[in-house]
Amino acid sequence: MIKYPPSFMATVKIVLRQKKNKDGAFPLAIRITKDRRTSFIHLGKYVKNTEWNTVTQTVKKTHPNSKRLNNFLIKKLSEATDSALELETQKTEFSSNAVKQKIKPSQGETFLAQAQVYLDTLKKAGKFNRYSADKPRISRFKEFLNGSDIAFSDISISMLERFKAHLKSTREISSRTIVNHLVVIRSVFSQAINENIVDRKYYPFGKGKIKIKFPDSNKIGLESKEVEGLENLELKNPNENHARNVWLFSFYFAGMRVSDALLLKWSDIQNDRLHYSMGKNEKGGSLKLPVKALKILTQYKRASPANDLVFPDLESVLNMKDKFAVQTRIKTRVRFLNDNLKEVATLAKINKKLTMHISRHTFGNISGDKIPLQMLQKLYRHSSITTTIGYQSNFIHRDADEALDAVVNF
Repeated sequence: MIKYPPSFMATVKIVLRQKKNKDGAFPLAIRITKDRRTSFIHLGKYVKNTEWNTVTQTVKKTHPNSKRLNNFLIKKLSEATDSALELETQKTEFSSNAVKQKIKPSQGETFLAQAQVYLDTLKKAGKFNRYSADKPRISRFKEFLNGSDIAFSDISISMLERFKAHLKSTREISSRTIVNHLVVIRSVFSQAINENIVDRKYYPFGKGKIKIKFPDSNKIGLESKEVEGLENLELKNPNENHARNVWLFSFYFAGMRVSDALLLKWSDIQNDRLHYSMGKNEKGGSLKLPVKALKILTQYKRASPANDLVFPDLESVLNMKDKFAVQTRIKTRVRFLNDNLKEVATLAKINKKLTMHISRHTFGNISGDKIPLQMLQKLYRHSSITTTIGYQSNFIHRDADEALDAVVNF
């Protein structure tokens, strides 16, 4: 027999609703009564009238899964009772529907439901990179929750600390990756707050709570001699040659992002200048085409290129206006380019990791403190010079090197 708690302002009971399904079974529900008003939460379980004890409000032993089902009912009743008591403690007035919302929020009012809205929004906006990165992060949080959804109010600081420990203990993972998981949770929280779905008081991030701070990362670029080695390398494999060309072209334009390089059109080249807007922040501008870049372009001159694209990597995309399809293809091609760059690095006897993104680090490394920050900001297409200062600080070593030499080489 299920023992019910002493009576309080809101009564919570398990009842058998009188609306049978096609199998002749009736739904079990939690009934919440407050001020003579009643709300129901259906539990997704069905039993027949003959299998239900209306006095004890338990499933009879004649039901094949009576023990398991009664344990389930005890748990749900306990959760509902605790939620009602919590509301009674926090509020002087509340309704039966408020208790229901506390126990089982409406669609979108729980974290995983709102997380799906967040992912759907990214997908509709064509933000494939963020979608593909954030989806597994949300799945890992769901894994931590044992597959069940959770109310925003139940995501506490201690829970997030346990989630961080869970990530560390279940997979090889960097501190930066753990922070990225927290950033997604924060984004979903912020979205829910902005849409008035959850009260800001439940926000677990900020001063005195969970602080999100990205750890410093080592940015290592190639040296001038290594770039020269890439330029002079004889490559017979067309895939390796193409990967090297795209990498160098990116480097020649201050480490242009690979997505921007693959989206370049011949119409973007006018009067020996390249005109393009960076996809990340839509900052536009034009740069003179270096002679080295012009030599690369001669290898890609072809009759009627699909969608007027300079490089052929995205020519298989049927609808270039479908941002999601475009970004999906870009991800595939970047993987292809990086795989070939591994082979190129081996042939060029470069011991550093060579990927498309390293072209940006390489430009930063070679430029060092030779170029004014304001000019670097323009070349990098940074919206804020603070970003440029933070980025370029990874590659400016002269002052520290001279200070060390002054002490060591006495």
